[in-house]
Amino acid sequence: MRPFSIGGVQLQPGERRIIELPVTDLSTSTPVSMPVQVVCGKHPGPTLLICAAIHGDEISGVEIIRRVLKLSALRRLRGTLVAVPIVNMFGFISQSRYLPDRRDLNRSFPGSPQGSLASRIAHLFLSEVVAKCSHGIDLHTGAIHRGNYPQVRADLDDADASRMALNFGVPVVINASLRAGSLRQAARSHGVPLIVYEAGEALRFDEMSIRAGVKGIMRVMRGLGMLHLARGTAKPFEPIIARSTTWLRAPASGILRASAGLGAQVRAGGSLARIANAFGDDEVEVKSPWNGIVIGRTNLPLIYEGDALFHIARVEGTQVVAETLDAFSPEEAYAEGLTAELAGEPLIS
Repeated sequence: MRPFSIGGVQLQPGERRIIELPVTDLSTSTPVSMPVQVVCGKHPGPTLLICAAIHGDEISGVEIIRRVLKLSALRRLRGTLVAVPIVNMFGFISQSRYLPDRRDLNRSFPGSPQGSLASRIAHLFLSEVVAKCSHGIDLHTGAIHRGNYPQVRADLDDADASRMALNFGVPVVINASLRAGSLRQAARSHGVPLIVYEAGEALRFDEMSIRAGVKGIMRVMRGLGMLHLARGTAKPFEPIIARSTTWLRAPASGILRASAGLGAQVRAGGSLARIANAFGDDEVEVKSPWNGIVIGRTNLPLIYEGDALFHIARVEGTQVVAETLDAFSPEEAYAEGLTAELAGEPLIS
């Protein structure tokens, strides 16, 4: 096992440290840094990155990483775990998705050391952290006022990314193309397969989504050989693979009364919601044009024509879909294998 170097600091096998990567100064001359916790195993293995809050208001991943870092199983780690719970520290402090210049950090990669604030942070994160890892998991939620059903997005044509996505153990895996300027695309250019876990809503904690995220990371680490497979650990069920997703938009303005929740199985022509004005007049029924699963939806009942209402993963095979959705039980995850020690973790309600 070789030493691991980051930010000019060299860590030895078996060592665990928090490294502060300098970012910039505030206008008050207060220095701002990106904290990175590195856990070095005593034996060789992959180097896995887990990161969150690239969008500063997507905070569930911060809690997921906190719980992962508490696991005593990390004392038997093979390889290296690199944890960055808050990538966009400016957005996190201001409870905003964006940086102060309104740029989206997840569209600013690979960045530049001479560019905008977003470009500089992207360059720092990519060169000092991502490029030194062999695999990655990026934790996200839905945007503000939108909830996401637990799902993983990955390039399924990449064998390593596909393996990680299937091992994660959530019901829906989406074959998502690489977007220009995204962390996934930048990581790919450095030969680092990276998957995205999406669940919950911005600025909110959701216990089910957090549990599923912790368990998913543990499953990926087992699949990579970083952690031993615990006795009695159930094999993850086969997820539903979606090759296409579409947002269904509001056909009219008004007050939305949704009847389909996250994870609902929908059929073409089935009713999802109704829209009416405050007097109940001019009611419009919102129907699904496709068979599929609701993987995202708005949580606001006041909507305008054209607003995104339901994000549907388009899939066929209704019986298989139903069985997979029924098999997903993050509530039981802490009673199994490596995460049993978290059974005493206070539930977030």
